[in-house]
Amino acid sequence: MRGTTTLWRPTGPQELALVEASGWTAWPPRLPDQPIFYPVLNEQYAVMIARDWNVPASGAGFVTRFEVDREFAARYPVRQVGGRDILELWVPAEELPEFNRHIVGRIEVVHSFGAAPAAAD
Repeated sequence: MRGTTTLWRPTGPQELALVEASGWTAWPPRLPDQPIFYPVLNEQYAVMIARDWNVPASGAGFVTRFEVDREFAARYPVRQVGGRDILELWVPAEELPEFNRHIVGRIEVVHSFGAAPAAAD
């Protein structure tokens, strides 16, 4: 059996609604000014972004957790964008549909700030 890598994604309510509409299985396409999809490699960093950036920007912030096929995820560079624990996986926007096909299981909300999360059925 192939292994998986756990990733987190801080998100606001609009993106989360699109994830819910996918059946909790895919990330929506990036907007034209978003050339990179960047899930993060640790929960604490995702919490910081959701709480400190998403809440002021949109009134609510959520941290999601999901699994991606480990071998597939290894094709994307890990970027250190701050301190040693500030790590992101950089996925070019045009590769997001393929990335979504390698998500294993469902995307789940693990933290919410400023509002209640959408219910996963």
